[in-house]
Amino acid sequence: MPTINESKLIQSEIKLRNLLITKEVVETRRAMVRWLALSLGIINPGETRLSAIYVLDAMLYFQFQKKHDPNVKELSEYITKAWQPINEKTLRYHLLQLKSTNIMEHSKGKYFLLFPEGSERYDEEAWIRFYFESEISPIRDKITSVIKEIKKR
Repeated sequence: MPTINESKLIQSEIKLRNLLITKEVVETRRAMVRWLALSLGIINPGETRLSAIYVLDAMLYFQFQKKHDPNVKELSEYITKAWQPINEKTLRYHLLQLKSTNIMEHSKGKYFLLFPEGSERYDEEAWIRFYFESEISPIRDKITSVIKEIKKR
């Protein structure tokens, strides 16, 4: 049987964690944003670097509270006020990471979470439903296809 280079087969990965929502989690905004970042695989358990959490918090703030697509300057100002100053290079790095995981996009210097076409912009339920559907459906469809092929043999 020929060997398959399995690493070349990987098109993308999605990391989701089913976490408990404890009293401590919902105590503060910071704890909830950290929980969300851990749940969505943006950070790993025990991670001490907080800059990814700062950037996620800023995006959530602008998208769901301000209903506004921020630019780098606005994000930086929010993070400095809510958390602590962030280096612009670090901010841009984490924005790129969020983009690479299909959580957000940017256009004309503005950053925004990805929403399904035709949905109401800045709706958190539409956003998370779209994220899960767009990330999980292709995987589900491919697995279903392979299982059907297995049944034939």
